[in-house]
Amino acid sequence: MYCEFYNLTEKPFTLTPNPDFIFLSKNHKEAFAHLLYGIDHHVGFIELTGEVGTGKTTVIRTLLGQLNPQNYRSALIFNPCFSALNLMQTINREYGISWDNLTGAELLDSLNQFLLEQNMAGRTVVLVIDEAQNLTPEVLEQIRLISNLETKNDKLIQIVLVGQSELKTLLQKSELRQLNQRITVRYHLWPMDYEDTREYIRHRLKIAGAGEYPQFSERALKKVYRFSGGLPRLVNAVCDRALLAGYSSESRVIEPGMVVSAISDIRNPEKTIISVPGAVFTALILIAVFGFVGIVSMDQAAMKTPGLAGNTPPAVQNIIPAKPAEPAAANLIPVIQDELAKATEATNTALALNALLKMWDVEPLSPKGSLEAWKGLDKIVSQRDLRIARMTGNMGTLQRLDMPVLLELFMPGAEGKRYLAVTGFEEGRILISPPVAGRGWLTSAEMDALWGGKMYFLWKNHFDIPTRLKPGERGKEVLQLQKLLRQIGFYEGPRNGIYDRATIDAVRSFQISQGLLPEQTMGRRTLVLLYRETGLYPPPRLSKKGEGKAG
Repeated sequence: MYCEFYNLTEKPFTLTPNPDFIFLSKNHKEAFAHLLYGIDHHVGFIELTGEVGTGKTTVIRTLLGQLNPQNYRSALIFNPCFSALNLMQTINREYGISWDNLTGAELLDSLNQFLLEQNMAGRTVVLVIDEAQNLTPEVLEQIRLISNLETKNDKLIQIVLVGQSELKTLLQKSELRQLNQRITVRYHLWPMDYEDTREYIRHRLKIAGAGEYPQFSERALKKVYRFSGGLPRLVNAVCDRALLAGYSSESRVIEPGMVVSAISDIRNPEKTIISVPGAVFTALILIAVFGFVGIVSMDQAAMKTPGLAGNTPPAVQNIIPAKPAEPAAANLIPVIQDELAKATEATNTALALNALLKMWDVEPLSPKGSLEAWKGLDKIVSQRDLRIARMTGNMGTLQRLDMPVLLELFMPGAEGKRYLAVTGFEEGRILISPPVAGRGWLTSAEMDALWGGKMYFLWKNHFDIPTRLKPGERGKEVLQLQKLLRQIGFYEGPRNGIYDRATIDAVRSFQISQGLLPEQTMGRRTLVLLYRETGLYPPPRLSKKGEGKAG
């Protein structure tokens, strides 16, 4: 309906996966890198989890599309709700080897012969099992037995288990502990942050043939993000309806009100009313008049037919958020933004930063020093033997980091930037400073509405270990790095003070264990988590279980 109006070649926000529209956010790229790393290093088992609609299928499709058939043999099993024998039959059938009328032992022997042949040819065999949270313990145990097919030095098959968060809980069962212990590469896919959500929308519009228009205004994009939380499936749902609302208003630019209308349609599908441009309005009125009797008859028939009246279409049910944002949260956001806007950027920054400095047990900013708070931030924290690092993410990132941070807020119309310090988690609330709207805490819904994903955290480099070490570098700092890695069981090589292959591999293994992208160098987050894992240099924590002062 709206494609012709906007000169689009196709609908840009369909809910069905389309490889032409693939967009890899930062999180998708990180997940993809983990999978590729595990496969290329023949680790055996890899786990990818994520909530519904985060884009796990996108990552899998991208992965399989990147595996050259000359070097890999891959198979994808989707929604495997069957017995151990059916699983073996399906695996063999997918690889084009004997499977019909064979016993379980014969199927395993046939698969083993295939794997040995591929190994001799220098190919890596990859098996991806999607929706793995639906597997029974019996089937998962069969998968573990498949992983026993190996040579003296190498795993013959790389198995990727993909599923919703329930998969992690399932693997914690005692009868599956042998399988769980074999999974050495894990990644949990989180929703997109605001920046990626914005680029995702623009990317899909461009692929669908959009020129200068249609476009979403900045405020409209923020409303899409606040509603969707960065979940691609919800982004598609609300953007599709927003374009329909724009078409109805004959507007080339999607404004916030159109997004609000789209969100209302999604939350209340039975109340959805599609309006259209005036050129079509008269024709529709005539159709409505002449068809009135027929429509009434159909409605009466539907009321008498079980399952027809008052039902939400299944496709719509799948995109309704399980827990919509509370109305109270939405009403509070303008109050909070107005209150923060009344303070200057420097004053607000000083108050938020002092909350972090207090948790690190160092000297706070003086009123006089606060005037240049943000411009001189690096200097201010370095004078206190600390460093500051910037990153982007979401609530999941914040929970994994588990350290006090400054969050950069959405402040439409305000001069400069505004920040809130997150100082803890308590009974489902996010503790903040300075207090806003008479409260020292926010709900997750309120935080989602205020925060776009940018955050800053303080950290301490106790041994001045460089965050960008190059292979072959030497020095006492590298020696300290080796000692830290050895202390937590990731390094068994010599303490030679050389950033050699053994040390680099230890760093990469540690990064994977922490859910980070494995890299050849360190990075601030790696070093922060390394200090923390030793237990000797605990930074302040947000969670109660991790309470502690900085060393």
